[in-house]
Amino acid sequence: MTMTSHPRLDNRFALARYRDGAEVRLGLVAGDRIRPVGPDELGAPDLNAFLADAFAGWERMAALAETDGPWRPLDEVVLTAPVEPRQVLQTGANYRQHVIELVAAGLTNNTDRTPEEARAFAADMMDERAASGEPYFFIGLPACVVGDDVPLALPPYSEVHDWELELAVVIGREAFRVSREDAMEHVAGYTIVNDITTRDLVFRKDMREIGTDWYRSKNAPGFLPTGPFLVPAGLVDEKDARVRLELNGQTMQDSSTSDLLFDIPALISAASQTMPLLPGDLLLTGSPAGNGQHWKRFLRDGDVMTGAISGLGAQVVRCVAEGTAR
Repeated sequence: MTMTSHPRLDNRFALARYRDGAEVRLGLVAGDRIRPVGPDELGAPDLNAFLADAFAGWERMAALAETDGPWRPLDEVVLTAPVEPRQVLQTGANYRQHVIELVAAGLTNNTDRTPEEARAFAADMMDERAASGEPYFFIGLPACVVGDDVPLALPPYSEVHDWELELAVVIGREAFRVSREDAMEHVAGYTIVNDITTRDLVFRKDMREIGTDWYRSKNAPGFLPTGPFLVPAGLVDEKDARVRLELNGQTMQDSSTSDLLFDIPALISAASQTMPLLPGDLLLTGSPAGNGQHWKRFLRDGDVMTGAISGLGAQVVRCVAEGTAR
């Protein structure tokens, strides 16, 4: 997987949204080209309606990708977030090795276990959780979903803003109380999301017994950089996709979705038991080891993050101090 600041799609075709003057248009990407697609080509009035019947819709897009038409070079357009979700669900503590290392570090610091004993104990805990536990969800604000075209403005109230690169499921047909066996029938596609987190706001200082404060720690403007491509589910190996993030050219996260504690069918089934998942909604699957908290290095003005996931291309996020974004 080549890391680049230029948006590239390492797949046959995808949908994207791009700026055309003051408007945002939907486009079909194939190779290094993009063309506009409207309701006639989509067979639906808008993107979310298309995703509700994505299995048939993707066949139309595949055929359109092979035809002549109003194509233009991809690098001539400004891409923005490829989806318009009504709901965003996020999954915590879902990469097995990452959680084992976190638990083992705490055990080593607070008991007389050796590092090897602590990791073995933590591994047993995670295996038991995978066998009999449940996924851990929280919600994000759809207003935080932005594209590569929006710099990440770092709020001045903290110096510990962190990255978390994630494979994001894009829901197709509405899913409500679906079984694990039927869950994948509700996946329209996948995209990339970098779930930005302000670490010192995760736990309440005034009353730690309340627990986590995901609203303040994860929902500042632009804290869900998304895209740039929406790739059909059938073109992505979601069971073993490489997840890699570079900060200023240095690799910080490099893992595979094969290490997920709860896989995508399990996540969709569990999430859908409470509230219907709607066409176009995002379900984030968790982030592997290697975030800023691990490296003791957090985001600063001028940083550039390049996140890539197999089959989904790469996203570039440029960090600026709040008030200086251009």
